[in-house]
Amino acid sequence: MRKPLDCLLTLVCHQSMEELLVSLLLEHPELVSGFSVRHIEGGSQKEILHSMLEQVRGRSRRVELCSVMNLEDAHELIAHLKATASNPEVAYWITPVIEFGRLA
Repeated sequence: MRKPLDCLLTLVCHQSMEELLVSLLLEHPELVSGFSVRHIEGGSQKEILHSMLEQVRGRSRRVELCSVMNLEDAHELIAHLKATASNPEVAYWITPVIEFGRLA
């Protein structure tokens, strides 16, 4: 029986962490069946602006990774990421998914 895909896990990090997080997601196909990557910009009071350009602009280039997945798997993945890639600049949130499907 397939687990329900009942949540959306969103991770946001500085662009310098993109490859590490993508690699960690790819290492766990039992938890993550697919994901999307978007390049965004953002800023917060707690954010470290790494470069002079970021400091002048007041924001940094970030990466948003999203995966529709099972809620229990999302919690397991977050625990794994905290153990292997702990970083205060990586934010995450989990939102409910009412329905997920494909058009064909």
